[in-house]
Amino acid sequence: MEISKEQLLQYIALLEDWIPKEASIAIAARGEYIYVDAKKQNWQLSNKQKVKEGSIAEIAMQTCCRTEGVVEDFILSEPYYGIAYPINFLEETGALIVILPPKHPVINPAPYRFLTGKLEEEWRPIPIEKIAYMESLQKKTWFYANKEPYKTSIPLKELQQRLPESFLRIHRSYIVNVAFIDRIIRDFSSNLLVLLQDGTELPISQTYTANVRNALGF
Repeated sequence: MEISKEQLLQYIALLEDWIPKEASIAIAARGEYIYVDAKKQNWQLSNKQKVKEGSIAEIAMQTCCRTEGVVEDFILSEPYYGIAYPINFLEETGALIVILPPKHPVINPAPYRFLTGKLEEEWRPIPIEKIAYMESLQKKTWFYANKEPYKTSIPLKELQQRLPESFLRIHRSYIVNVAFIDRIIRDFSSNLLVLLQDGTELPISQTYTANVRNALGF
């Protein structure tokens, strides 16, 4: 059954009271965008365009959970902050996506209680305390729990803002859960390394050495 313009407008009318007038809005269903209102932003989306793998829209539809984060430049000409809400649209799982204008203040949200990551072809919510560390590799973000690598669309800079105090940035490419640190050692060049309980070694860059020493008290 096709979704009529009138039905779409009913959804949009409900949003006017709480979404900033400058925000861009899209609705995705059946794996594609069925409504796009880009306002004045250079949002490179259009009706019938496929939902990108790993986007906040796909994650919201896969997990049926509210998903938010920085939307990178594969959709916009510059990063913006976006929120995707799962919706039941004509008995199908869809997503409502809101992209906030770049200067709109974003209230600091509560720390993550879990992260949803992709392992092979499945999305799995992982409690935050079970995650040993996070890594940025080849423009993708990964987190590791029980030695399993999970992919997420949330960049490290965004994750860092919403992680509990038990997580510590040690490198531009790594954030580690202090609860999983076994010890801190030096390599042959006297650079500091974090040795995790499972034997994983992670470098501490000079940029973050002072912060790590202050946080861990050594």
